[in-house]
Amino acid sequence: MLSVLLVASLTAGGLTVAYLLRTTAAWQDTAAQWEHVARVHGAEVAEAQADLAATREQLATAQTRITQLADEKAQLGDESAATQQLADYQARISRAAGDVATALATCIDGQQNLIGYLQNPQLYDAAALASFRADVDQYCGAARDANAALQAELTR
Repeated sequence: MLSVLLVASLTAGGLTVAYLLRTTAAWQDTAAQWEHVARVHGAEVAEAQADLAATREQLATAQTRITQLADEKAQLGDESAATQQLADYQARISRAAGDVATALATCIDGQQNLIGYLQNPQLYDAAALASFRADVDQYCGAARDANAALQAELTR
């Protein structure tokens, strides 16, 4: 009976060892599969992180360029406004200078005519000469006013 018990124990032990070996092999296979999945996903995560870093760098570069372009546009706007102001100023000065030139020419012509009339005043009606003198005074006053307006425009 002891031999039967010994054979039964050895058989049971052998069966237990075989079961444990199969279970261990199955666990090793499962562990290898999970390790493979973990490595694949780890590589995918690393690739995604690298892509994210590259995307962030591109975003930073794009934001920097957008800021630069906005600054350039603002500077162009400032330059355009300054150019427009300068053109407006030059136009005002040109108009004022033209007004002065016209008024001075009218004043000078009037004075020259008046001088000619006054060289022989007896040839002309005294009231007409006085009226013409008043007109010449107005022409010359307009020239002084135009010059004052030009000077004021130049000091702006």
